[in-house]
Amino acid sequence: MAASPFIEALSRHMLAHHYGKRTVDSYLYWIHFYIRFHQKRHPKELGTDEVMSFLSYLANDRHVSVATQKIALNALAYLYNKYLNKPLGELGAFNKATRQRKLPTVLSRVEVAAVLKRLSGSTWLLAAMLYGSGLRRIEAVRLRVNSIDFDHSSVRVWSGKGGKHRIVTIAPELFPHLLNQIQRVKLLLKEDAANPDYCGVWLPNALALKYPGANRSVNWQYLFPATCLSEEPGTRNVRRHHIDESSINKLLKRAAAEVGIMKDVTSHTLRHSFATHLLEAGADIRTVQEQLGHSDVKTTEIYTHVLKRGARGVRSPFSDLKMPGKN
Repeated sequence: MAASPFIEALSRHMLAHHYGKRTVDSYLYWIHFYIRFHQKRHPKELGTDEVMSFLSYLANDRHVSVATQKIALNALAYLYNKYLNKPLGELGAFNKATRQRKLPTVLSRVEVAAVLKRLSGSTWLLAAMLYGSGLRRIEAVRLRVNSIDFDHSSVRVWSGKGGKHRIVTIAPELFPHLLNQIQRVKLLLKEDAANPDYCGVWLPNALALKYPGANRSVNWQYLFPATCLSEEPGTRNVRRHHIDESSINKLLKRAAAEVGIMKDVTSHTLRHSFATHLLEAGADIRTVQEQLGHSDVKTTEIYTHVLKRGARGVRSPFSDLKMPGKN
């Protein structure tokens, strides 16, 4: 995407209002798409009718999902309502997307154990927390040392999806592995501190101002640090970031293939499995909703549909057939 002065200014505006980088990138994508759809006319020349025609195009021609169309709408709402100060009118006339999300892929407990057995080190621990705590991949890699509460067997997730905070469970069986990981973080911090160019770990502006020197404290280091120091994008600051989250899916897919699992296994598959297994064990749906950080319980209810598939909800008529010579 070409970074025009308009797009760059819009990006700075969102960052100044504390929008996460992923949200900024997503909104800029849809706003740029919207501008190109209308032959690169400036958004100030466009308005409610053009927004509705674009959203209808996404539903009718691109066949996007309900969630994707909603993200595009949110991006354009930000553009007009908060950046251009040109509030959109009633948007009731555009065609709504109807393609629903697929049922999530879920592993059995045996399959989860088999996949984890093929992993090792910090990758194993990260995957174990994805499954054991129902974390999103980006939430897991962004954990700090002080995110782990050993006394209450919990993980504090700060600024998760939608900027929300929540507390989730953690398996006590992971405590020894977490303590070993924290010890590794301490050794890396000692090594980094000896580097004259080291600027400490990145902290949000508010925290950096509130806790001077915290960026060199063990408590604020990433729990899953990158293997080497790097320059912070947009600055010359040398820091140790968290590991690259994109690598975990490659390792999970390879592990699943090695044990013969014929499912598309990703980090989100472990999160799906966490939710489904909680419900199977008798947890109520509101508890699962809170653990996952869903705003709407309807999002969580997708897992009840998973439990009702096959013999869990409906007895197959084949089971009542009398097959000669097959009984």
